[in-house]
Amino acid sequence: MNARDPIIDTRSRFDRLREMLVSDELEFLMEAHNGLSARIVREAGFKGIWASGLAISAQFGVRDNNEASWTQVVDTLEFMADASDLPILLDGDTGYGNFNNVRRLVRKLEQRGIAGVCIEDKQFPKTNSFIGGERQPLADIDEFCGKIKAGKDSQSETNFSIVARVEALIAGWGLQEALARAEAYRLAGADAILIHSKLSRPDEILAFAREWAGRAPLVIVPTKYYSTPTEVFRKAGISTVIWANHLVRAAASSMQAVAKEIHRSETLVNVEERIASVEEIFRLQNADEYAAAERVYLAASRKPGAAIVLAASRGHGLEAVTAERPKVMLPVAGKPLLRWLVDAFKKHAINDIAVVGGYRADAIDKAGIKLVLNERYAQTGELASLACAVDAGELAADTLISYGDLLFRSYILRDLVENDAPFTVVVDSSHSEASNRTARDFAYCSAPDERALFGRKTLLQRIRSGKADSAPPDGRWIGLLSVRGEGIERLRSMLAELRLQPEFDSLDVPALINALIDAGEQIEVQYVHGHWCGVNDLEDFRRAGDFAHAQTPFALGRGNGQGEAQ
Repeated sequence: MNARDPIIDTRSRFDRLREMLVSDELEFLMEAHNGLSARIVREAGFKGIWASGLAISAQFGVRDNNEASWTQVVDTLEFMADASDLPILLDGDTGYGNFNNVRRLVRKLEQRGIAGVCIEDKQFPKTNSFIGGERQPLADIDEFCGKIKAGKDSQSETNFSIVARVEALIAGWGLQEALARAEAYRLAGADAILIHSKLSRPDEILAFAREWAGRAPLVIVPTKYYSTPTEVFRKAGISTVIWANHLVRAAASSMQAVAKEIHRSETLVNVEERIASVEEIFRLQNADEYAAAERVYLAASRKPGAAIVLAASRGHGLEAVTAERPKVMLPVAGKPLLRWLVDAFKKHAINDIAVVGGYRADAIDKAGIKLVLNERYAQTGELASLACAVDAGELAADTLISYGDLLFRSYILRDLVENDAPFTVVVDSSHSEASNRTARDFAYCSAPDERALFGRKTLLQRIRSGKADSAPPDGRWIGLLSVRGEGIERLRSMLAELRLQPEFDSLDVPALINALIDAGEQIEVQYVHGHWCGVNDLEDFRRAGDFAHAQTPFALGRGNGQGEAQ
């Protein structure tokens, strides 16, 4: 069972909805309008669903005045009932016609496991209550009572519920008319009364509740008087509150924002990490076949299973904020820099993560990682830290080697994971002022980044640390190296050779990469154009916060830069 799934209630949906209506506790129904939203309502913890007429018509793209046929609505309900085991109360408008339509509707709803229907005392075809409500004619009381009786006589499930919705307050007919209609509907057999209001204050609803005095369960829809504290409803003796249309409204606003951004920027880069992943949609669809599809489409067998993060340094230029912790534990947009990196790895199924610590290693959060110590961090460089990880057995599988001060957009890691070359480095070809300010590790490649051309293999020729040659570089290595397959043993052998050199303690990772190139190894280049940042000093630290915020849903901000770690 998925951890998000609620405990299965073996009682029928009909029984559960009726128990909610008659409960002594205030109950809540949440709007849903299709199978996906029905599953989301269930996972959120609600006990029942309001199948909103407004929301269902909106997802069809038509008006809420019976432009969607009742058979189309029932088909939608079938998907919702399949997606969620919660009881569903349908917003059945006026019953889609006369008493005979109501009889057929009740039978069809029961066949699909829909627990109840709410019908309103307006004339067919109806219009949404908030659109010129006072101009909308109400049904004759006796005629509407006939609909209720017809529905109750037609049900085969004892606890199928019919809720009678009183529109007298919406239409401006006043409290006494609302009470008279509600009482007539109760006597006709309605299982509950829904009293509706378009005012921004609950005054007339509360007045109705006082006069009604609990004669039958009372249901409300506080869409207009939403600021009223829920405790007010409890004290008024309300049975059930319906949150009537908020999921479809949330979906609409999110879709508008994403569509505008994609149209403006003509790229998916700015939205992909701020919306639900494709995998999350698969999960919500309950796609049991997804594991097999993942092997076909995501090449899961090629994903590296491990990462080594070099995080032993305190950080030059950051002494003011690293007295009590290493650089990788600096807080960036609410969580440590290291946690951003670890979370990024785990998102791509890289779960075996070794972090090489040194300075204030005691302050490193060990959740989800294996901590390896470089006891000589103060006298050694990056390559010595990598050697500590190798000595600890952390280069046994396909591995990503990363500086510990990096933030990057998810696609960078995704593309690196999917490259099956023995060695791959990520090179940033952008030349922004922000990224050049603390740039090092200049990369010279077999071809420049021609961003319109894809599929052409580019090889790294040299990394110059500290200062570029007179010839302009093709970019900067950002601090990510993928080692796969036969490259693992070749890197081990080269590292062993370099350890014999007297200057080994001062060497960095670019020295290892250059040594591999000199030995004839081909190191592929994955070009990016910004979309990452590193933390080398206090200004980078500030930029990192802006960059991280831009990865959260619909946040604003930009950032890129150059990374350094030991």
